[in-house]
Amino acid sequence: MRNVRGFVLVIFGALVANLAPQARTAQQPPSAADLVLTHGRIVTVEDAQPEAEAIAITGDRITALGSAAAMQKYVGPATKVLDLKGQLAIPGFIESHGHFTGVGEMKLVLDLTTAKSWDEIVTMVGAAAAKAAQGEWIRGRGWHQEKWTARPEPAVEGFPTHASLDRVSPENPVVLTHASGHATFVNGKAMALSGITRSTESPAGGDILRDASGDATGLLRETASELIKTPRLEGADREAYGRKVLQLADREALSKGITTFEDAGSTLETIDLMKKVVDEGALGVRLWVMVRQRNEDIASKLARYRMIDYGNGHLTVRGIKKVIDGALGSRGAWLLAPYTDKPDSTGLDTTPVAEIEQTARLAIANGFQLCVHAIGDRGNRETLNIFERAFKANPSKKDLRWRVEHAQHLSAQDIPRFGRLGVIASMQGIHCTSDAPYVIERLGARRAEEGAYVWQKLMKSGAVIANGTDAPVEDVDPIASYYASVSRKLKDGRVFYPDQRMSRMEALKSYTINGAYAAFEETNRGSLKPGKYADLAVLSSDILNVPEDDIPAAKVVYTIVGGKVAYAR
Repeated sequence: MRNVRGFVLVIFGALVANLAPQARTAQQPPSAADLVLTHGRIVTVEDAQPEAEAIAITGDRITALGSAAAMQKYVGPATKVLDLKGQLAIPGFIESHGHFTGVGEMKLVLDLTTAKSWDEIVTMVGAAAAKAAQGEWIRGRGWHQEKWTARPEPAVEGFPTHASLDRVSPENPVVLTHASGHATFVNGKAMALSGITRSTESPAGGDILRDASGDATGLLRETASELIKTPRLEGADREAYGRKVLQLADREALSKGITTFEDAGSTLETIDLMKKVVDEGALGVRLWVMVRQRNEDIASKLARYRMIDYGNGHLTVRGIKKVIDGALGSRGAWLLAPYTDKPDSTGLDTTPVAEIEQTARLAIANGFQLCVHAIGDRGNRETLNIFERAFKANPSKKDLRWRVEHAQHLSAQDIPRFGRLGVIASMQGIHCTSDAPYVIERLGARRAEEGAYVWQKLMKSGAVIANGTDAPVEDVDPIASYYASVSRKLKDGRVFYPDQRMSRMEALKSYTINGAYAAFEETNRGSLKPGKYADLAVLSSDILNVPEDDIPAAKVVYTIVGGKVAYAR
C-alpha cells in the first residue's frame, strides 16, 4: 500500500511539474504591440464589441480592443502610443465606387467644379490658352450645366455652343469633360483635328448634339466623346504620367480617411502599372479593381489577372465593369418612359445587352464579379434581367455578389429584385443631394418619389448598399457623402424625400463593412476586430453624435493602413 501511495505521489509530482510551465505561460503578459491608440471612442461596427477605448495593433493586424487600462498591457518600450484625446476612431472608409486614376488626373487639368457659369469656364480656358504652346491640348473636367447660376446664350438644350471657346482658343484644341464623365464639350479646333464635320453621324450609344441648322454644337454625349482623338503618350513618358496619376490619387484618398478604394474600371495596362507600384511598396491605399476593357481583349487573360489580396492586401482584381447607360445630368440615363423635360428621348443604351451578356459568361467562368453601371430605370431593369438569366443558367454558382453601380433611378417593380437576387447596390450618397435639384425636372415627381435614391426601400428588400462618391465626379470626401446619406439635405435647406434617409450607423456601415462585403473582403477589413487589417480613420469630431449640420465640419486626423500612419493632419 505504501508503494502504491508513493507511486501516486511521484506521478502527481510529475504532472504538477509539467503543468507549471503552462500555468506560468498563461499568466505571462502578451507581447508588446507596435501601435496602441488609446483614450478615444472607437466604434468597431461589430455587434459583439461595438465600442472600445483603446486598440492594440501588431504588424498590420489588430491584436486587441478594450478599455484604456486593459490595453496598457500591450505597451512596451518600442510601442508607439497615440492618445486620441476622446476623438472618434472608426474602420477606415471604403470608397466603393470611384475612378482612381481619374482622381489623380483631375489634379493635372483645369478644375471646373467650382465654376458658377459658362462665362467663367471660357475665361479659365482663355487664360490657359494664353500660356499654352501652339497646338497644345487644353483639358478640363467638372463642369455641370445644371449648377450654373445662369444658362449660356446661345444654348441648345441648356448647353453652350463651341463658338465661345473658339474665340479664346482658336489654335489650341479644348476638351472639357462633364462632371459625370458622360459627356464632353470641345471647341472647333478639337473637332477639326478629330475629323468631326457636319456629315459625321452619331455613333451607336452616343450623340453629337446639333443646333437648328444641323451643325455640331461641341457637346458630345456618351460614346460620341470617343470620337475626339487626343494625343497618346508612349513608352517612358506614358509610364511616368501613369505613376504621377497614381501617386496623386493615393495621396488624395489617404487624406480623406480612405483605406480601401474600389476602382470602377481600369484597363489591363493600368492594372500592370498598379501591380508594379504595389511591388515597390509605393501605394498606401488598398485597391480593389474592376477590369474595364472590350470582351475580346480580356477573355483569354482574365484568369491570369485575377488577384486576391496581393501585396499584403494592397491589390485585388476580381470585378469586370460594363456601362449600360449614361448619366441623368446629360440626359443619357436609359429610361422606361421619356424624359419629362425632353419628351423625344428615353436616354441612351451605351452598350448592347448582348455584349454585357457575353461579359456575364466571362465573369461566371473566371470567378469575377460583374459590375454594371446603370442609372436609369430601364438600364437597371435590363441589368437585373442579365444577372437573373446568368444566375438561372448557373444554378451551382452561389453568393456571386454581382453589383449594380449607381442604381439611382428604379422602377418600383425592380426594387425587390435586388434583395431577392443578392445583388449589391453600389450607390453614392452625395449623388442624391448633388443631383436632386434637377431630378424632378428630368423624371417628374411620381418617378422621383418612386425610385430615386431609394436607400430604405432597397435595404428593406434585403439588399446591401455600399457607399462612395464616384470621384472625380464628386469630391472623394467620405464625410460629405456620409452627411448626404443621413440628411438628404440640399443647399437651400430642402430635404429630398426624407423617408429614404439612412440612420447614422446605417451610413457608417455602408461606408465600411458593407463596402468590404461588396468586394468579398469582409473577413479582413471593414470593421475593427482582432485578426483584421489595422485600417482606421480618426476624425476630429464624432459624426455619430454631433448635431447633423455639424457633420461636414469633421476632419480626418489620422489615416492608418496596415498599422502604419499613412496620413496625419
